[in-house]
Amino acid sequence: MEHRDDHAVPNPADRYPRPDFPAQEQEHPGWTGPMDPPPDHGETSYHGHALLYDRKALITGADSGIGRAVALAFAREGADIVFTHLPEEEGEAAETRRLVEDAGRKAVAVPCDIREEQQCARLVARAVEELGRIDILVNNAAYQMSQPAGIQDITTEQFDRVLRTNLYGMFWLTKMSLPHMPKGGVVINSASVQGYQPSPHLLDYAMTKGAIVTFTQGLAQMLASDGIRVNAVAPGPVWTPLIPATLPDTVEFGKQSPLGRPAQPAEMAPAYVFLASPQASYITGEIVNATGGTPLP
Repeated sequence: MEHRDDHAVPNPADRYPRPDFPAQEQEHPGWTGPMDPPPDHGETSYHGHALLYDRKALITGADSGIGRAVALAFAREGADIVFTHLPEEEGEAAETRRLVEDAGRKAVAVPCDIREEQQCARLVARAVEELGRIDILVNNAAYQMSQPAGIQDITTEQFDRVLRTNLYGMFWLTKMSLPHMPKGGVVINSASVQGYQPSPHLLDYAMTKGAIVTFTQGLAQMLASDGIRVNAVAPGPVWTPLIPATLPDTVEFGKQSPLGRPAQPAEMAPAYVFLASPQASYITGEIVNATGGTPLP
């Protein structure tokens, strides 16, 4: 089928670099600076339209990657942000804070390990202190570590870290945030293509992403009568610091996508903005699949 090229809309397959990236490896949690090509968080491309004006958002894992792109987009849409980072990610968090403040919105970076219930409680209290309420909760922080040799190499320590980061933290923060969330509030969880099509080397991570889908759908029904919507975004391969920090082969990363490349964080953020906005007022219990063409149930 022939396609016209006399328009300004780019071919989505060619919008960003395709694989055959340079081989690269980092220690966890990974850093944006050394990545080649550098991730795009929407620094020059995202333009807001006041869709979230004066909304108050709590976002986990927003020091880099998808979380940073979401924080930037929310700020340019008019929201104030409290976001989390690990203590060793102060430098990354400073850049996210700068992007939010450059958009004219409040930015509060909180070092927090969401594996600990007490730290989650302190985080929610800090968010309410800084913002007055929580209109939008984005449960985005996650941990993965590839084990190509299979289940025998998944230690109890790793298994515990994956579950506590990806599930316990989400559960605690949601439960603790709801008393501070007015009608019209929104919970958005980060699921994954892995929740539907698990890669064997990410067995424990994929398991948690499947659980996030179930949690999202069940909680949405529970909270609908309270006027609170609950949805999730299920990204495919996205070029974030977690990739060189946790996967053994970055050269071919994202090549399996029908679009032939990984997404950039900036391509995920608009889905979170839409779900957080009043334009999505009749959408709850849904999983927005942002997989580059990989079909999901």
